[in-house]
Amino acid sequence: MITEKHHKGWNEIKTNDSWAIFKIMGEFVNGFEKMSKIGPCVSIFGSARTKPDQKYYILAEKIAKRIVQAGYGVITGGGPGIMEAGNKGAHIGGGISVGLNIELPFEQHDNPYIDSDKSLDFDYFFVRKVMFVKYSQGFVVMPGGFGTLDELFEAITLIQTHKIEKFPIILVGTDFWKGLLDWIKSTLLDGHANISPNDLDLIHLVDTEDEVIRILDSFYQESGLSPNF
Repeated sequence: MITEKHHKGWNEIKTNDSWAIFKIMGEFVNGFEKMSKIGPCVSIFGSARTKPDQKYYILAEKIAKRIVQAGYGVITGGGPGIMEAGNKGAHIGGGISVGLNIELPFEQHDNPYIDSDKSLDFDYFFVRKVMFVKYSQGFVVMPGGFGTLDELFEAITLIQTHKIEKFPIILVGTDFWKGLLDWIKSTLLDGHANISPNDLDLIHLVDTEDEVIRILDSFYQESGLSPNF
């Protein structure tokens, strides 16, 4: 039985939801204002749990350094692990180092290699994800967990459905990503025809920083396209 107390509780929830709109709007406005001034960047994604002595941390740092030397900035999620490696490489390379940090209970904290004026904090994952997609000229996706997969498949979906302009999506680490790509080809494509063959053209699989830079340069120079800033 729904009582007056229940009605009061639902009304309070509705009121809180309405006021949350202003907080969400504030995050969007702050993000748009800061990110629009930064210039062309490439986002680097990967696990927050990767340690500095592990090969993918070292490789992410090298990739980030090469990216800023090629004229782009680097955007990461602002935390430890691969995110820290990306910001560290950009910092060492003397380029733009952006961190889009999210408040999480355990493993997320700002890393020390983000430019002091380019560290943004978010409460909402979906606002943060908009910033990644809107202001990135490419995604470099290192080995990671659910969050990394979320960012990867959202970008593929938005490009596939023409909601955003195409940009390079580069998976780094054949030993990590090959099983997923094999499943996509054998099950999603060949087994059930749930995707089109040309959807696979959105994804590149590489193992070195040279390959990452070659793909970015090829996309924006040889194709006659330019970054969207």
